[in-house]
Amino acid sequence: MAEIPTDKRYFRIGEASRIVGVRPYVLRYWETEFPQIRPKRADSRQRTYERKDLELILEIKRLLYEEKMTIEGARKKLKEQRKRRTSDVNKLLNEIKLELKYLLKVLSPPLS
Repeated sequence: MAEIPTDKRYFRIGEASRIVGVRPYVLRYWETEFPQIRPKRADSRQRTYERKDLELILEIKRLLYEEKMTIEGARKKLKEQRKRRTSDVNKLLNEIKLELKYLLKVLSPPLS
């Protein structure tokens, strides 16, 4: 997997292209096919990608090139992954809430 430099926060399309290993026109095309890719625009109107954008693009590249998925298949897979992450986060939050309620009960002084 490609290494995303840790010393930078923003990447222009040329840098993003080199890091990901695809041509700039491919990144622009993927923007039209994957609504999750939304680089910001600098004052010069140049696309500016963040680390999270590059991580997503690398995952898209993996799905398309290594897993040999179609664009539609990759879209569905990303949606499933997002649902799974959301579900995992919700489960964790519920466990934390239960634990906090238990601690509150244990630490509360008894009522007279």
